[in-house]
Amino acid sequence: MFVAYVTVTLIGAVFNGAAAVTYLYPISQADMKGVPRKWVPVLGVLLAAGTVGLLVGPAVPLLGNLAACGLVLYFIGAIIAHLRVGSRTVVGGIVFLITAVAALVLGLGHHGLW
Repeated sequence: MFVAYVTVTLIGAVFNGAAAVTYLYPISQADMKGVPRKWVPVLGVLLAAGTVGLLVGPAVPLLGNLAACGLVLYFIGAIIAHLRVGSRTVVGGIVFLITAVAALVLGLGHHGLW
């Protein structure tokens, strides 16, 4: 169980870290998702915080579980935002969501709630 937890957590951290870097280009991200441009840096910081939380999760289980939970909520919102503007390219968001759910479930299974 621990190996699966660490593997999924690292994959999730890589995915979210790469996504956070894309938010360094706020104009393209804002226009693509139909959100105000001033939101994009905040969304990037949330992704970066989720990445750090996942990486710290094995040492601080509560922080890892909270980060995974936050990422689940983030990607539910991201999928809704894509659908709201008529974008049907939500496969990436679904993959990120599944990764965050897996990290949360495996983290809770390995560490428990606390």
